[in-house]
Amino acid sequence: MRKNSIKNTRINGEVQKELSNIIRGEIKDPRIHPMTSVIAVSVAPDLKTCKAYISVLGTEEEKNATIQGLKSAEGYIRRQLAGSLNLRNTPEIRFILDSSIEYGVNMSKMIDDVNRRDREAASAQKGEADE
Repeated sequence: MRKNSIKNTRINGEVQKELSNIIRGEIKDPRIHPMTSVIAVSVAPDLKTCKAYISVLGTEEEKNATIQGLKSAEGYIRRQLAGSLNLRNTPEIRFILDSSIEYGVNMSKMIDDVNRRDREAASAQKGEADE
């Protein structure tokens, strides 16, 4: 199976959906932050390994605790995944912290600040021109 085949894309989507459901509803580890989401999943073509990109809305300490909690619950997550998906092999999951959403939010705030300063400077110049 090729990496970008339709079958692989479909498997990635199914694993992502099931992984989200398991993390949200079935894991009771207090280290896992409630605002945890699965951003993307990349299953290898041989179905042996899987990279799960996780985003956590919280402090750096909460992010690290969430990743540690997920790593310790990997066996349980794999077992639940095997029960819900009918795959030849249940992939070994590697959890990777993804900060792209946080980066995007920070960039958006910086752009808004620059735009606000430009508007304030333009209105100040207009006020001086009116006098």
